[in-house]
Amino acid sequence: MAFLGSAVRRVVSVVRPPLSPLCRTTARSYSSEPTSEKSVPYEKTLKQQDGASSGPTKPLPRSADAVVIGGGSLGCQTIYHLAKMGMTNVVLLERDRLTAGTTWHTAGLLWQLRPSDVEVELLAHTRNVISKDLEEETGLHTGWIQNGGLFIASNKQRLDEYKRLMSLGKVYGIESHVLSPAETKDLYPLMNVDDLYGTLYVPKDGTMDPAGTCTTLTRAASARGATVIENCPVTGIQVRTDDFGIKRVKAVETSHGTIETPCVVNCAGVWATKLGEMAGVKVPLIAMHHAYVVTERIEGIQNMPNVRDHDASVYLRLQGDALSVGGYEHNPIFWDDVSDKFAFSLFDLDWDVFMQHIEGAINRVPDLEKTGIKSTVCGPESFTADHKPLMGEAPEVRGFFLGCGFNSAGMMLGGGCGRELAHWIIHGRPEKDMYGYDIRNVNYKYNELLGREYTFDFPPHHEVIKSECLSCRHGVAVFDMSYFGKFYLTGPDAKKAADWLFTADVNKKPGSTVYTCMLNKRGGAEADLTVSRLEPGTANLPLAPQSNGDAYYLAIGGGVAEHNWNHIRTVLQDQGFNCQLTDHSEDMGMISIQGPKSREVLQEVLDTDLSNEAFPFSSHKVVNAAGHQVSANFIKTGEFTLERMGVTYKAKAHLKSPFDPENKRVKGIYA
Repeated sequence: MAFLGSAVRRVVSVVRPPLSPLCRTTARSYSSEPTSEKSVPYEKTLKQQDGASSGPTKPLPRSADAVVIGGGSLGCQTIYHLAKMGMTNVVLLERDRLTAGTTWHTAGLLWQLRPSDVEVELLAHTRNVISKDLEEETGLHTGWIQNGGLFIASNKQRLDEYKRLMSLGKVYGIESHVLSPAETKDLYPLMNVDDLYGTLYVPKDGTMDPAGTCTTLTRAASARGATVIENCPVTGIQVRTDDFGIKRVKAVETSHGTIETPCVVNCAGVWATKLGEMAGVKVPLIAMHHAYVVTERIEGIQNMPNVRDHDASVYLRLQGDALSVGGYEHNPIFWDDVSDKFAFSLFDLDWDVFMQHIEGAINRVPDLEKTGIKSTVCGPESFTADHKPLMGEAPEVRGFFLGCGFNSAGMMLGGGCGRELAHWIIHGRPEKDMYGYDIRNVNYKYNELLGREYTFDFPPHHEVIKSECLSCRHGVAVFDMSYFGKFYLTGPDAKKAADWLFTADVNKKPGSTVYTCMLNKRGGAEADLTVSRLEPGTANLPLAPQSNGDAYYLAIGGGVAEHNWNHIRTVLQDQGFNCQLTDHSEDMGMISIQGPKSREVLQEVLDTDLSNEAFPFSSHKVVNAAGHQVSANFIKTGEFTLERMGVTYKAKAHLKSPFDPENKRVKGIYA
């Protein structure tokens, strides 16, 4: 028998002795044979004991309102919520058996508190579905176990974070308690608390059973009229191009027939990228090995809460009288060649990679050092660059929806995200603010830059920011804002589109610039932006379009540019407006010039009078800057465009409130 403690000692030895058969590893190999029952911490799985079926478990319908592909947590939750919302002519296709890909071996942990109010709401819905709704609807128990959750704080900053989570939980009625090390020891006697600052205890956290959950979800969906078909791999996605040149989903192809449908939902997990390729859709996720080990019996561990140590990147999941020990590696193993034949299968565990979790687990529960390892579980999981799922309608093909890339959180986010995805499909948008998950917002470079600034305290360069702010307030400062979106809206129906899209009246005389919003069908705000109405005729600048009719220039914040681009394009397509939307975001730089001395700086560059009379508020004009033609905008977010040799630079300036202490309409910030 392998022991956790001896495994640690083996890894740190200079000359490593042969591992026991349980620990012997090959990093990138896997077995396609069904895995033995004891390899996962559940009493049952949904794999067939008599071998795979030769064909689909049900006949394929000729058509459906939507086809969900993938029978894991997200697929089952999505078809359940579609049926519950009234869309019953829906089909779920699973290439093998339900849960066969990654869901069957998941740890199934559910933590109710996250640092996002939306995610807290998503998790709460999952918990309600699993612990209450499904049992009331079907009379079946999903396997939900409420044993509580314990977050470990080994430093003050982490404890401060947990205190904030507790405050957030109070708003949503989630019971939680910040415990001292002594109180933690009383709750969890086997835990080492010597290095703790405290813990966050959530009594109603728990564990989900994947087989029980997915079985109950699909049974409830079927009772409402949905069709669940297993042993039916998808071989292709048919896409048509309509009269406006828009690509739309047409049908789903399988080896056993074709289903005509206007809507496909990609819930294929690590196989989602391949499924996207069938329709010409990019799915930016990657497959990795993700592992945990199951221990032998531990005396005194019964009824203990699940444990999450974020600093050690370790979790301890209770299962009866044993523990599952897992975590998230800094040096994961990628699954480069994703196999279509991989079902109810596992990789061999790479102990060199996994051992970092064992050390953290033994530090937290010392009894683990002398506890045997009953089995190892190493399966595939899908991860994304920003650690957020991919959801919503793909920008490349209308009717192709994503519900994948859940970063090992597909079970606990499944209920909430399944409901939002169903609402998205039926009503055209989610009910909650799913902006962070929306596939149309993927901008990893921008998110990475923002991520470097995240902290609960002042950032390391706080004094630098202070100096810059004071310089801007009292003098002048220049900011690089080249990430802004720069779009042109032109064509015969450009005015109709502008009237539909923007809340303010942007159809002023040419040369005007208006600060406005865009709203969605529910009246919610999609964006704020500036819209400049252009002079008709020959373009004055190299990148500006030539138009004999109405034409508009849109300047949009860079963090939401991709989202806004897709929102505008979707409106143009749905309303059938005959106009063109052109993106020059990557062709044009943008510089923001701010401060009371900005007028002096700009007057040195421009050959035009910047007085209020000559260059009124909310206007723009083409002028010369250092011998080059530029477009100058003067508004709440004013704008300069400097072009040379096909490369555009934009100087952008912001106005202070007109109600400044000196009662001056504009204190000197011009563009």
